[in-house]
Amino acid sequence: MPHGQKSHEFYERARRVIPYGVNSNFRYWSDDTTPVVARGQDGYVYDFDGKRYIDYRLGFGPIILGHVDPYVIERVIEAIHHGVTFAATHEYEVRVAEHIIATCPGVEMVRLTNTGTECTMHAIRMARGYTGRDIVLKFEGSYHGFQDYLLWSTANGKVEGMGERHKPVAYKQSLGIPEVLRDLVQLCPWNDVEILGDILKEKGEQIAAIIVEPILGNACALMPQPGYLQFLREQCDHYGIVLIFDEVKTGFRIALGGAREYFGVIPDLSTYAKAMGNGYPIAAIGGHRDIMMTIAPGKVAQGGTYTGNAVGTAAADATLEYMRTHDVFGKINHVGTILMKGIDEILSRHAVPHYVFGTPGMFGICLSDRRPRDFRELSEFGDWELYEEIAMHLVDNGVMPDPDGREPWFLCSDHTEADADETLQKYEDAVKHVLAKR
Repeated sequence: MPHGQKSHEFYERARRVIPYGVNSNFRYWSDDTTPVVARGQDGYVYDFDGKRYIDYRLGFGPIILGHVDPYVIERVIEAIHHGVTFAATHEYEVRVAEHIIATCPGVEMVRLTNTGTECTMHAIRMARGYTGRDIVLKFEGSYHGFQDYLLWSTANGKVEGMGERHKPVAYKQSLGIPEVLRDLVQLCPWNDVEILGDILKEKGEQIAAIIVEPILGNACALMPQPGYLQFLREQCDHYGIVLIFDEVKTGFRIALGGAREYFGVIPDLSTYAKAMGNGYPIAAIGGHRDIMMTIAPGKVAQGGTYTGNAVGTAAADATLEYMRTHDVFGKINHVGTILMKGIDEILSRHAVPHYVFGTPGMFGICLSDRRPRDFRELSEFGDWELYEEIAMHLVDNGVMPDPDGREPWFLCSDHTEADADETLQKYEDAVKHVLAKR
């Protein structure tokens, strides 16, 4: 995606004052291709040269109703006329908590935060406080935010640094993470009942929490194998472990009630963010009353100056209210299914081995002749160079998925059948173009 003149000039301006011109490492592609956005509208974004892109990144998933949704904007404007931050409980905080409890099966109480990283950090602190244990088990390829405790063996990790499959080693994702934290995190391959069972037999009574993305959002939207989440629930009950669903991506996206509703498995805690505010910064922890009530003076500390601010809570109140009263998921599932089936048909017709994972609102494409079940196999089996070539051809022609094949495609309710038809035509053009060069 070579920048147009105005977009190039803007990106150079950004690079002079911001490392790599971005405020999140995930947004950087290269010096020549990193996208810049002047504005968004509905299911589209526009660069500084006025070029339109059908947006399947949607801010990495938060936009569920479309950019600049008037229902949400009006609620936010109404709220900020009465103040933004109070250091006291206000109406919108309570309404958001009530929405979450009403829509997410098994959630009895809620605490708000601002970001996904904050809510996963606080959730594991709550689990440690509740159990009196220190170790947290996470799965290879899963991403739970930029906190030091969980930034190990994520989708950016190198498999060769993760040890043997049956004896996984925590791969440190960043300089600056203290080495002493390694002893507090236990890694496990995804979708492997045998290895997880062996780990729990050895360490189950030392583990405070198992934190899991019900769908691996940064690993091609890999789904849990049938019965796997239920197995986690049973094992956590057996060993007294707190089961945490990290629903920062799946919450209010794969279904109104998120993974709890979609898979029919109830964890002890869930963390939410992204789609609950249609792009405004807000996040939440929800779960069983007895665990949530460990947040108390002299017990588990949780807080933040901006938690429950009127901007984020008003946006979430409007977004969740709209989703409860309109057919948001019917629209998303309709268009997303067209895309999933269409991409599958195009790749099959051009004899490109592949698998399509996920749900219509959040799906991934792995170009492989072998079906991966976990992050290790995904990394080994997938032709990620081919995926990126196809994706960049799409971006050049006005369709914007993420060029990193581990990132899913996201849908919003403003995406239309016409958008899907245009996307599939350009996807076919991209496949033809890339294959012709090989």
